[in-house]
Amino acid sequence: MITLEKLLKLPRHQRLRKIEKILTQYEYQLVGKQLGTEKISDEYIQNMVYLLVQDNEFDEPIREYLKNKYLELQTQIGSREPVNRIRHLLLSLLGTSVADWDFIDAEGRLSRTRDQYISGMQVFLEDIRSPFNVGAMFRTAECFGVEKIYLSSFCADPLHPRAERSAMGCVAIVPWERRSLENLDGPLFALETGGIPLNEFMFPENATMIVGSEELGVSPEALQLADSSLGRVSIPTIGAKGSLNVAVAFGIAMQRWHQSIAHRLKPQPLDR
Repeated sequence: MITLEKLLKLPRHQRLRKIEKILTQYEYQLVGKQLGTEKISDEYIQNMVYLLVQDNEFDEPIREYLKNKYLELQTQIGSREPVNRIRHLLLSLLGTSVADWDFIDAEGRLSRTRDQYISGMQVFLEDIRSPFNVGAMFRTAECFGVEKIYLSSFCADPLHPRAERSAMGCVAIVPWERRSLENLDGPLFALETGGIPLNEFMFPENATMIVGSEELGVSPEALQLADSSLGRVSIPTIGAKGSLNVAVAFGIAMQRWHQSIAHRLKPQPLDR
């Protein structure tokens, strides 16, 4: 662990980034998720936060906030709350955005283990034009254990800045590739209207779910393939609109798919 003396000698921006990473490691340590090989002491964290309190480049309201959190660290030793608050304050000041509680490796990168996806659970995104929706669907797919995502040639690029922003790092850890409808392997089913209601559909353990564009839905060609395989699943609605944003509908279907097969496969729980 870097000494406090060396920490003080770092350029300010680099020092704040380093402090945020150390706070992240310590926060994971508090809940039993060791990121590094070295245990971080409560005293070290308290002294490190005290350095922040003494930083005169912070505005007075921020220094006062840090001072209150420093006092909490002294009186509530081992509490995650003040550590988390300070960490997110630093992230905000550094202009960095992360999810509230991600699985990260020792280098601070989002990480995914074998226990956090289900082999054979795959998705085909057909002509999803919105980068925001593509990114949101990557994030949902990762959350519920999708092994791999296939995208049609007209899908928005997952590496588009808006897609990466809504995916919150998941584009980097969920394998994906462009693939034509004709080259999809294995059993298929479609998320589309006119199918078996969500709570009655027999979700398979190994298959590819086809999700179509918000404007046009699943193409007739894809529906033909799905209907000749496992069929289609629908989300019952009662509203006047009768439809959902594609990323929202995908999230509902993915939760149901994961729930329906998790007890059979018994993967490690996703501790979110």
